[in-house]
Amino acid sequence: MEATLFTFPTCKPPPPSSSATTTTLSLKSHFSNPFLRTTHHHHPQFTPKTPTLPKIQAAISRTKKEETVERVKQELENCHLVASIGYKGFTVKQFQELRTQLPETSKLLVAKNTLVLKAIEGTKWEALKPCMKGMNAWLFVRSEEIPAALKPYRTFQKEKKLEDNDFTGAVFEGKYYGPEEFKTLENLPTRAEIYAQILGSIKGPASAVVGTIQAPARDLIMVLKAYCKKLEEEGAGQ
Repeated sequence: MEATLFTFPTCKPPPPSSSATTTTLSLKSHFSNPFLRTTHHHHPQFTPKTPTLPKIQAAISRTKKEETVERVKQELENCHLVASIGYKGFTVKQFQELRTQLPETSKLLVAKNTLVLKAIEGTKWEALKPCMKGMNAWLFVRSEEIPAALKPYRTFQKEKKLEDNDFTGAVFEGKYYGPEEFKTLENLPTRAEIYAQILGSIKGPASAVVGTIQAPARDLIMVLKAYCKKLEEEGAGQ
């Protein structure tokens, strides 16, 4: 009996034919993987930097400070007296009301001590340095009638019961006056009283005239003006 030999196919795939064209399909060619990052190289772009908010605020603050210093310098022009008032606890309404009670020759300004100090540097008003403590409002007086300029605040202080908001100092004719010396400023004679005093001394003994001449320069100037005016009136009457 003849034996029959059976040949079984192997599991190896047939080798690719050189004449056949094989197309390889890949899922990568159709779908992108969301978990993979593709790095793109870009040329650096230079954009102008915009100022940051803190820098803008600093510039505004510096400008306001410079404006305040200039304002104080303007108020000092032709000023006869500058006084500081402790304003801690003042309300905006109270300040507005106080300003309406001041004469036109007086101005009330709120400014930091450091800015006022910068404005008075190198001037005769440097004598105000002892006032540079605490929170102050500044009273600028452009009138020779000092008592009349100080009286509105005294009246306001009593009406509003602001005993703690007193004058903290002042400079008049280059001299500093502390809080305890304000009575001297508030009791200065008025212009009319000085005229009457000087005219009376001119008609009186020589000792009275000498005493008048030794008075402050402000009083002497006012006396001379009054005397000249009196001579003019007498000359016109003849």
